[in-house]
Amino acid sequence: MSALTQDRNTPYRSGAIRTPGVAAGVKIYAGALVMATATGFARPGGVATTLKPLGRAEEQVDNSAGADGDVIVPVSVGIFRFGNSAAADAITAADIGSNCYAVDDQTVAKTNGSATRSVAGVIWDVDDLGVWVKIG
Repeated sequence: MSALTQDRNTPYRSGAIRTPGVAAGVKIYAGALVMATATGFARPGGVATTLKPLGRAEEQVDNSAGADGDVIVPVSVGIFRFGNSAAADAITAADIGSNCYAVDDQTVAKTNGSATRSVAGVIWDVDDLGVWVKIG
């Protein structure tokens, strides 16, 4: 592509919502931590080492009987509160600014679980109700 020689109406996205295809055989609940598989399809957060964080599901989507990409899920990026893990994996204020790791579609942990978990996002804050995680 060469340089512009006239005005161009460049397409725009706000970056606030993504709409990835959903992986085969999964159901994603509204409010869930959504991760991308190695092939780029959305699935609920969980224990795996090849996932990448996408954001929070804006609605429930059921692809349990479908193939990869048969349906899409609207996913918001931003800062969301998820559940805190327990015991040695509990996140504290001292961890703010560090990565956290997906335990499931609503829980994050301080560690990668002996190299079994993927990064869910960056710890933004911690309160009595959970961990605020920046995704995107």
